[in-house]
Amino acid sequence: MMKKTTKIVFLLTCLFFLSSLFFTMQQARAKDKKEILIGTHMPLSGLGAFTGEEQKWAYEQAVADINKAGGIYVKEYGKKLPVRLYEIDDESNPTKAAAAVERLIKRVKVDLILSGQVGAMGVLPGMITAEKYHKYYHGAVIWVPQFLQQHFKYCTMYFMDPGQGAAMVFEVWNSLPEKDHPKRPALFLEDTFDGKTIGNVMESLAPKFGYKFVLRLTMPMGAKDFTSQILKAKGAKVDGIFCMSNVPEAVTLVRQMKENRFSVKAFQGFKGTWPSNFYKSLGKDADYILCDGFWSIDYPYKGAKELGERFYKDFGRYSTNVGMYYAVAQILWQAIEKAGTLDDLKVRQAVLDNKFETVNGPADYDERGIALFPLGDNQWLNGKRRNIYPFDLAKYKIMVIPPWDKR
Repeated sequence: MMKKTTKIVFLLTCLFFLSSLFFTMQQARAKDKKEILIGTHMPLSGLGAFTGEEQKWAYEQAVADINKAGGIYVKEYGKKLPVRLYEIDDESNPTKAAAAVERLIKRVKVDLILSGQVGAMGVLPGMITAEKYHKYYHGAVIWVPQFLQQHFKYCTMYFMDPGQGAAMVFEVWNSLPEKDHPKRPALFLEDTFDGKTIGNVMESLAPKFGYKFVLRLTMPMGAKDFTSQILKAKGAKVDGIFCMSNVPEAVTLVRQMKENRFSVKAFQGFKGTWPSNFYKSLGKDADYILCDGFWSIDYPYKGAKELGERFYKDFGRYSTNVGMYYAVAQILWQAIEKAGTLDDLKVRQAVLDNKFETVNGPADYDERGIALFPLGDNQWLNGKRRNIYPFDLAKYKIMVIPPWDKR
């Protein structure tokens, strides 16, 4: 009995010692933790460089703003910690995006990861790599089906749904007077996964809104001549265009439409028509063309106008993107504080369990790790993007495109 009692006392003593040691180590760890290291990969070169530049600026502004406020309070450490951002250029290359995330996790040893850019080109390979290493990846700019196919446990996504984006196009067209609705619209699509995806969704939703596409034409990436597609559309009496492409192809298409005297009532661009270099390349010929957008300086959300003005001061142009990326960072900062820790799964769970206020409006994630926001639509006029959608947030209404010979 005596031996048994001695053994129990010994075990309890060891347990107490180990608990004290663990507590001491935790205290030391809390004392030593001096910052929250956030990693990100962005296309700072290659096809996505223009967007990557805006993404980089938005993230850096979000870091500067939270640090100006003293950092993020993390209960686990009992203090506010400043945020440090570690950036890697993934060169708009899926393989390099995956390698960048692996480097962030294994070599840089970041606490958490902020989204890269462009679904299959950067975000998806980044997420897959983060999942492999059980590192939380707070993502954006990836289609819902792409995200759901992977059954991620360490990733979340903040973006719009393809069906939602397609519906926006038809709702905007239907806001025109009945006589000006495109009666014979056509699809001009880049030959990529994104092009095929949005094209399929556009065709499937069209009948619901009273439309049917008379042509579906392919725009090879890097092509310098779309005359054959234009003449085919002109012959089919196309009077409305939905175009999904990069900037160079969109610019070439519009130029050659004018050269061939091919006019339409409405031209909705996705991706390739919103950047300022689209308008810079075309000048007044870009007027009346519609461009998607993930945010607007005119949104009535706290900090939106100030952020847009800061961007204009730095670049001399306005952006339809920076608010979305700033919001991605805002959500992560709030989630860290709510979680009270930097544990990957606990921060992710805090994202799922809470609602967030951002410069891009409220964000509310579902149990799958998805938060959607409405896609915006804008119309170029005199070098400015006039926000026309969502209708309840917009200051302007869509205008019909005058024929080339009546401008």
